[in-house]
Order: sequence, then structure tokens, then C-alpha cells
Amino acid sequence: MSERPAGRPLRPAALVLDVLDTLFPLAPLEWRFREAGIPRVLMTRWSDHLLRDSFALALVGGDGADRSFEDVVRGALRDITGHQIAPSAEDSVVEGLAGLDPRPEAAAALRAACGAGVPVAVLGDHDDALARGLLERAGLLDLVEDVLAARPAGEWRPAPGAYRAAARSLGVAPERLALVTAHGWDVAGARNAGLVTGWSSHLEGRFPSVFAPPDVSGRDLAETVDGLLSPPTGGPGAQVT
Repeated sequence: MSERPAGRPLRPAALVLDVLDTLFPLAPLEWRFREAGIPRVLMTRWSDHLLRDSFALALVGGDGADRSFEDVVRGALRDITGHQIAPSAEDSVVEGLAGLDPRPEAAAALRAACGAGVPVAVLGDHDDALARGLLERAGLLDLVEDVLAARPAGEWRPAPGAYRAAARSLGVAPERLALVTAHGWDVAGARNAGLVTGWSSHLEGRFPSVFAPPDVSGRDLAETVDGLLSPPTGGPGAQVT
């Protein structure tokens, strides 16, 4: 069963789901690394570099506004390989992002929200074309009301503006929007922006102790969404709408 801290906020009026490693696992890219002759261990280092650089851009702003998600992906690949990666291998990894498959419970999680009358969107730091293409390829696009891109909106996550822009796009107050993610850092960013937070443990296993806990946690996306849609356990004045 999902876990909820006492007194969690009201049931959200809308949900927004993270894309990469939440809805669509990155692990299948491993074979593209192998084909490129990049040691398996370096895929984790690439992912770490990708997060490091996007976090830095979220903090410094300025010139970071001119960088695209693909710029960061390619830069991280070059860094971990000592700039020895062949252009064709680099292209192969980047192209592989568009061919990722969703988690097995992704459709059930999205349908549960739609069935409850709660609008659903997805949010990524990449442009909306990548997310839209992944959803369409997986047959999930019809279950999503909007495809949001934090990066073109002007800020990298976990900067608060990225999450607040998502709330504005969906026409809800930040405190009535719930983020569903598999990343502890994403929970921290959304919480800082005033959102309700749902964390799926399928990627990290244990929630990072450095961050305040999410409002809801579950073993997978379906359980996390179910927890967010359940009546809140707050005080007697709490209402489900």
C-alpha cells in the first residue's frame, strides 16, 4: 500500500507526471552504449552528469537559457568519454531517447486519473516533441491532456518556476497540482514550489533522507497515483473535490 504523511493536502485537481525514468525508463539505452563501445558503468556516470549539469543551469540561469536538453545530453556523453565518442555513436544514444518504452503500469496509472476525472499532463526538461513522440508511440497520448516542457518555459527543474509554469498551463493553483515522479530531487523541487508530491519507489528504492518526504509514496506509478486520488487523511475540515 502507498504511504502518506499525516495531514497531507487536499486531493489534487490535476496531475503532472515526469517523463524520463518515471514513465519511460532509461535503462534500455544500455545496449546503445554497448554498441558504441562505452563501458556499461559509464551509463550511470552519464545520467549523473546529465543531472549535475541541468541542476547547475537551473541555479545559474543566464547563458543556461540558451542550452537545450539535447545540448546537455550530448555534453554529458562527451564528458564521460573524454570527448572520444564518435559522432555516430553520440547520435545513436540521442536517437535512442525517442524509442523508449513505458513502464508496464504506466497506462493503468494514467487511466486511473482519467477515470477519476482528474486532468493529467506530463512534464520534462526536454522539448515537448520528445515526450509527445514517446506517448504517441506507446499509445498513451490520448490519456494525457497536455504535454508540458519546463525547459522551453524558461527554467530547468528543480527551479520552482518550472513547476509553477506547469500549474499555470493547467489552470490550477500550485497547491492543487500533484507531481508524480521517481526522483527524490524532483519531489523536493515540486514541494518547494508548493505542489502536492507523489513519489514512486521503482527507481531509487528508498526515498533520499536529505529531502522532506513526499505527500504520497508507492511501489510503482499506479499505486502512487491511487494514493494521490484517495481521500486525504487530514483534519475534519479536509474535503475531496
